[in-house]
Amino acid sequence: MPGSGTRAWQLIGSLAVAVAIAAIAIVVVTAHFGPTSVAELDAREDRIDARADAREDALKAREDRLEELREAQ
Repeated sequence: MPGSGTRAWQLIGSLAVAVAIAAIAIVVVTAHFGPTSVAELDAREDRIDARADAREDALKAREDRLEELREAQ
């Protein structure tokens, strides 16, 4: 069969290109959704803000209790 060797090399080349494209796609998607993605950074910032708010609320409540105790005396 003439050209069957050429077809085999073309098939091997096509498969190699397909594997390369798949590998690049995996790298791009992994890099985009990795631990430094925008969503993760936003979530981290939200957690930090929530902790700061909780500390402020606790401090305010403590100050209010101290003020009430001073007024009661």
